Amino acid sequence: MEGHIMWNMLEPGGGIPSDTERPSEKMADVLSLFDSDADDALMSWQERALCAQTDPEAFFPEKGGSTREAKKVCQGCEVKAECLDYALANDERFGIWGGLSERERRKLKRRAV
Repeated sequence: MEGHIMWNMLEPGGGIPSDTERPSEKMADVLSLFDSDADDALMSWQERALCAQTDPEAFFPEKGGSTREAKKVCQGCEVKAECLDYALANDERFGIWGGLSERERRKLKRRAV
């Protein structure tokens, strides 16, 4: 119970977070009080990715291999957009990222230019 009181003291206004506030945002507020890099301390998108819980070989098929299994996993992933953004920003040339193959990402980049 004592820990609960501590968390409430760290809340803006000293109250319990409302239903509309996301826990990760509240955690970032608290972590910043301890001079910690809040982004590193929060669970990163990679840790929330469904592919982290499956066989990584499916996401890096051999040339000519099927991408169907990996893309199926990506369809239900909550961080699909973050994954694709990462792959595009870092010029990932291999594997399935954000539900797209390397060829599909190249096409997407060409259309954006």
